[in-house]
Amino acid sequence: MKLTLGFSPCPNDTFIFDALVNNKIPTPGIEWEPVLEDVETLNQWASAAKLDITKISYAALPQALENYVVLNSGSALGMGVGPLLISKFPYSTTAVDSLRIAIPGEHTTANLLFSMAFPNATNKKFMLFSEIEDAILNREVDAGVIIHENRFTYKAKGLRLLMDLGNYWEKETHSPLPLGGMVIRRSFSYPMQQRVNQLIRQSIELAFEEYPAISDYIRNHSQAMDESVMRKHIELYVNDYSLDLGENGEKAVWKLIETYSEVKGINYPSKEIFVTP
Repeated sequence: MKLTLGFSPCPNDTFIFDALVNNKIPTPGIEWEPVLEDVETLNQWASAAKLDITKISYAALPQALENYVVLNSGSALGMGVGPLLISKFPYSTTAVDSLRIAIPGEHTTANLLFSMAFPNATNKKFMLFSEIEDAILNREVDAGVIIHENRFTYKAKGLRLLMDLGNYWEKETHSPLPLGGMVIRRSFSYPMQQRVNQLIRQSIELAFEEYPAISDYIRNHSQAMDESVMRKHIELYVNDYSLDLGENGEKAVWKLIETYSEVKGINYPSKEIFVTP
């Protein structure tokens, strides 16, 4: 059985899925078709149910629940992991409503958090996350919300922090921040869903056993990123919640869905969110 598997080329995702897609662990009866794309593309594909299993921003989950449920393994979730609002000039947070803001995708958790913190800031420009720093430096926008490895590089480019949106979330909700997770088709049997979940966990466990070594697979997809940045990226976004969401992780995801409903002014879907017996 061939399964399409979507995830980003960022080091945390290639770290998680390296063993799985490169035959480092046995997966008898399953052949993987990895599809590496920016998370906003994966969000859009999830709303159209394009892939069998895929990474998704938790803010995009409500649009995908008709066809998918969340796996317990593979998430990026925790404290101190949130997006950052940055700029070249020292704007006050009260000025943000009037600024041109770059956002790494309409359906991302970053956009949800920014909308939560600045509900009246509507002059947004959605773009690829890796283009945001240059857009600020080139004055195409006044500020931007950065994710992934850019949180480790913006200061060296002369940019400054306006607000840590992850810290804002934690203060408002007293909850860890769910950034993204893995979803699988509802139409698959429960044993298949559980098997895929266990295989992702095994892939992460093997990656941790080999760490701090950086595999060629991670390196080849990192866009010439410095290895120290790769390790910072992995250490920030891959943790115990990645192995298993657990009760606290599930509560945090529910909190984000409730926040989505409040910000969007709509009821959240009544569908079951997590893989259950």
